[in-house]
Amino acid sequence: MKRTIKKVAVVGSGIMGSGIACHFANIGVEVLLLDIIPNALTEAEEKKGLTLDSKVVRNRLVNEHLANALKSNPSPIYSQKFAGRITTGNTTDDMSKIANYDWIIEVVVERLDIKKLVFEQIDQYRKPGTLVTSNTSGIPIKFMSEGRSEDFQAHFCGTHFFNPARYLKLFEIIPGPETANEVLDFLFDYGSKFLGKTSVVAKDTPAFIGNRIGIFGIQSLFHLVKEMDLTIEEVDKLTGPVIGRPKSATFRTVDVVGLDTLVHVANGIYENCPNDEAHELFKLPDFINKMMENKWLGSKTGQGFYKKVDKDILSLDLNTLEYRAAKKASFGTLELTKTIDKPIDRFKVLVKGKDKAGEFYRKNFSAMFAYVSNRVPEITDDFYKIDDAMKAGFGWENGPFEIWDAIGVAKGIELMQAEGYQPAAWVNEMFASGSTSFYTVKEGATYYYNIQTKSQTKVPGQDSFIILNNIRESKKVWSNSGAVIHDLGDGILNLEFQSKMNTIGGDVLVGINKAIDLAEKQYNGLVIGNQGANFSVGANIGMIFMMAVEQEYDELNMAIKMFQDTMMRCRYSSIPVIVAPHGMTLGGGCEMSMHADKVVAAAETYIGLVEFGVGVIPGGGGSKEMTLRASDLFRKNDVELNTLQEYFLTVAMAKVATSAYEAFDMGVLQKGKDVVVVNKDRQIAEAKKHALLMAEAGYTQPIQRTDVKVLGKQALGMFLVGTDQMVAGKYISEHDQKIANKLAYVMAGGDLSEPTLVSEQYLLDIEREAFLSLCTERKTLERIQFMLTKGKPLRN
Repeated sequence: MKRTIKKVAVVGSGIMGSGIACHFANIGVEVLLLDIIPNALTEAEEKKGLTLDSKVVRNRLVNEHLANALKSNPSPIYSQKFAGRITTGNTTDDMSKIANYDWIIEVVVERLDIKKLVFEQIDQYRKPGTLVTSNTSGIPIKFMSEGRSEDFQAHFCGTHFFNPARYLKLFEIIPGPETANEVLDFLFDYGSKFLGKTSVVAKDTPAFIGNRIGIFGIQSLFHLVKEMDLTIEEVDKLTGPVIGRPKSATFRTVDVVGLDTLVHVANGIYENCPNDEAHELFKLPDFINKMMENKWLGSKTGQGFYKKVDKDILSLDLNTLEYRAAKKASFGTLELTKTIDKPIDRFKVLVKGKDKAGEFYRKNFSAMFAYVSNRVPEITDDFYKIDDAMKAGFGWENGPFEIWDAIGVAKGIELMQAEGYQPAAWVNEMFASGSTSFYTVKEGATYYYNIQTKSQTKVPGQDSFIILNNIRESKKVWSNSGAVIHDLGDGILNLEFQSKMNTIGGDVLVGINKAIDLAEKQYNGLVIGNQGANFSVGANIGMIFMMAVEQEYDELNMAIKMFQDTMMRCRYSSIPVIVAPHGMTLGGGCEMSMHADKVVAAAETYIGLVEFGVGVIPGGGGSKEMTLRASDLFRKNDVELNTLQEYFLTVAMAKVATSAYEAFDMGVLQKGKDVVVVNKDRQIAEAKKHALLMAEAGYTQPIQRTDVKVLGKQALGMFLVGTDQMVAGKYISEHDQKIANKLAYVMAGGDLSEPTLVSEQYLLDIEREAFLSLCTERKTLERIQFMLTKGKPLRN
């Protein structure tokens, strides 16, 4: 039976419930969000003469919760317009409406008695065959469906979203005793394809997979920090980006999540897993109990492991439990990894460290390896699910078994034994059978050691993905230090950036031109995409800075012209060029996207022209393209200046879309041409499909435009008056005005006496001239230097 989800009801509108409702609205589903009715009036309601029977009072809780969620930062919704897809109500008056919904998700407080009452109500109104799931983070699924109808139990399971639901990719599916297989299969596919998640089927054990391993990791650190007499800054330095974990590392993450949340899950594991070999580790250390007593729960109470006082961030001394000025942490071992770009390649070096950092990693990884190996088959039969859960739910770049492989299985066992741990028996069996790694890559696919069959088995579900790591060597057609071209099959090439933060410098530009040359001669299309953290943070401003400081203006002019010409080649070649942006897609990355035949963007794409932040205007065709797009929207009898002004402000304010959908509103992506993919893992495969479709439909090289309408002095005058007023009102600096006026000149098409049709090349030439002239300004060089050294914009 084919199942489609058009309407979802979410019962419980707290942070998690509202977040889940918003994410379903993100993907175009109609949502009903319900919560309980209040039991007392507020002062404001009494003054208005309202009663407990007034609809506005009865829906107060749900409406407040949703409004707070929509105002929160980062936003749970791709575009505020999508909030219109959510209808609110209460569980007393509106529960009967769930009869018309395809999937009902329970997200109420973590108490079994309350959940059972909610399910009793749901069972009364739901239609047979309707999915019912619980977002519990740890209550056994088997207890929740007791006493419910047979049909309810067959269509019931746990679906655990991680908070925030939009951003964290883990979607744990936990079957109950009677859950039908077709329900599990449907949810697995739906989570991946529609919600953009990493779906992981977990066993019904305490805290499931993600929290069981994640909380173990944090609890292990809580004990290790005392044992090794480390400061919280040292632990956060050791457990952050250096090992491919989020910037918030350990203690800052706990502050953001809330210490009470972590304590709740840790206590649950301690009480419900008496036979866990690390049982005592889940017991809370004294300093945690003291922090709970003091209500030092993190961001929600204004202090936790860190505390902000005025502009200073203070740190908690775990020995005295007093706040002190933050101390900078540094370790010799970490210095040795500075030249190693990928975290996965650093682990071998880190565990050999001769200082406190090396000792820390040996202890930390040994404990983790022992723990995860012992959780198979308790929490899952297949260890790769543990890696998937940690990457998708906790933002780890590599899961524990991948890290173990990177260190070497034998070396990992040696480290464990030195620390008094033993791996699970199946690891020794695997090693004895001649398998020297948990994972292998063959024919572009990832295989894992299957404990049941004692052989390497293909990880399921990768057929809809193209994983560049798996084909980089076997399918390589050409490479240089900045880019790699792979053959994706079916006559489609892919160009992947290899530069630091995927910046676009000379090598990358050579790579793009080479890829288009090859595709035009021997292939049918080109995808420009990568699977790094970000698509590209823009042009290599270090190179621009060096040329400008040395006053090598002819070389700089040539470099900018090469950039412009390369962007134009993306649009004007004889093969379709598809660009697949995701994450940060700034400056030159945005310009490249705007010049593609089609953009296949990940929903989480933060895209914009940010050049103003470094004191220049977009110089790789971005200023030209925004002018062209404004011109295409001019309509007879419309006020054309208003349209141009909108596009001008998007560039002048360095606006960045917070999702691909917002980029459509900004004019950076185009409706009817560009598309959005919710699951980033599917993006390269989707982009390849679009390239094939365009090639098979008969792709003809477009002709460069000569019909771009520019408004000349009429627009230029308006912009100059506007920037004068902004300076007079002290909203912008004089240098900001200078940059804005240069942009105004380009977007007006120069100081032409009347509206005129011009060519793209004409606009590119004046764009390049304006960019170059700004590179001669001392204040622009100060801005570029500040960005290079401090990583943030300077306002001067």
